[in-house]
Amino acid sequence: MDVVNAPSSGPANLPPAVHLVDGSLYVFRAWHSMPNEFFDAEGHPVNAVHGYTRFLCELLERAQPEHIAVAFDASLTSSFRNAIYPSYKANRELPPPDLERQFVQCRAITEALGIQVMIDHSFEADDLIGSTVWNLRALGWRSVIVSADKDFGQLLGEHDEQWDYARSTRWGPAGVHEKLGVHPHQVADYLALCGDAVDNIPGVPGVGAKTAAALLTHFGSLDTLLDRIDEVAFLRLRGAATCAAKLREHAEQARLYRRLTRIALDAPGAISVESLLRRPSEPGSLDSLCEQLGFGAFTRSRLRALLR
Repeated sequence: MDVVNAPSSGPANLPPAVHLVDGSLYVFRAWHSMPNEFFDAEGHPVNAVHGYTRFLCELLERAQPEHIAVAFDASLTSSFRNAIYPSYKANRELPPPDLERQFVQCRAITEALGIQVMIDHSFEADDLIGSTVWNLRALGWRSVIVSADKDFGQLLGEHDEQWDYARSTRWGPAGVHEKLGVHPHQVADYLALCGDAVDNIPGVPGVGAKTAAALLTHFGSLDTLLDRIDEVAFLRLRGAATCAAKLREHAEQARLYRRLTRIALDAPGAISVESLLRRPSEPGSLDSLCEQLGFGAFTRSRLRALLR
């Protein structure tokens, strides 16, 4: 039997972990936090590349993952969600050319370290990670999702974790309830009700985060809530009658919003653990990339030390 597809238990009898990184989040963070004083051999800014590379080195040094993938977004205007709701993420500006170039360079650094890159023009990074979590769970593996994005809460199974690397905090399914007041299987419904300003999803007017959590605690799901709207007016909830009226008026929009907030599990994510095993790397290719990006001696030595 293939030991990769039939893994032994990890620490404390946990299944072994695959680390799945929300790469775009950390590129954007580096773009906004790193001073604009780094340039490549052609004079283009590479501040985001330098910041992202530091993050990736720290992650690999700290976690030492055997199996890892980094997912990047390439579907800001071409996601299947844009087709069903054109206003989806319409509040976001497209990355400027200098940042687009750096995304390509960040992917190159990732691949140079022998790490699988996941990217698609119809599905977002969330979907690629979600589908991978779903696929590998069936093979007996757990996932550690490296991201601060609350949307990922809906993916966490019994042994999975989300890791907000910048804040050094990790949580499992119980942590989702502590943060949002709902369980993982309710997160997409919760976001459909209260909205998600980051993704330009308005939610049901007048339904905030606390109200959404209270409704789902009582009814269990958005479908049950909408089937039993008449009961909402009688709940011990501030503005219950108004809330019932708003839900009745915006029921179809709420169902539409859930199609946006629910992470797809049929995206082209990894279907085998073998594909996420870090691959041997060519030192020459990495050295050439370091020269092109203007990395200093310290960063070069860290990257060389991380080669497999």
